[in-house]
Amino acid sequence: MSAADEFIEANKAYAARFTKGDLPVPPARHVAVVACMDARLDPARALGLEEGDAHVIRNAGGRAKDAIRSLAISQQLLGTREVVVIHHTDCGMLTFTDQQLREKIRSDLGVDTDQEFLPFSDLEQSVRDDVQAIRTSPLLLKDVPVRGFIYDVKTGLLSEVK
Repeated sequence: MSAADEFIEANKAYAARFTKGDLPVPPARHVAVVACMDARLDPARALGLEEGDAHVIRNAGGRAKDAIRSLAISQQLLGTREVVVIHHTDCGMLTFTDQQLREKIRSDLGVDTDQEFLPFSDLEQSVRDDVQAIRTSPLLLKDVPVRGFIYDVKTGLLSEVK
């Protein structure tokens, strides 16, 4: 059975006990979380979120550059007024450069690309960079708190990056 088929079966059980169909579209806690897509990080569990509490925007590395479009929609149309950025220890984004991935894509797929994949070599600095990118984006509100954290995949704890 494929993963998608397993998901369909799990969803049937979920839907059978689902009771939150009347939640409003704007998130109740007025917060957007930008987090890495790593499977070891479950933002809802790690942050104590329930359905309807927050917008959770995930991408490789939890990078702000990829999240700006979603954050603009979240703020302008859905009322979020706080942003939390979460990167994590042992992140795959620490293990390659843009050039290395471009060469792999060229080798594996026969495609040349100038795509930025946004890897980083310093975990804390990547959080600082993304917090700053959100604070200074012309598409985002200037008067909202933006804070950055590192999630430890071994302990489950968050630590704030200043």
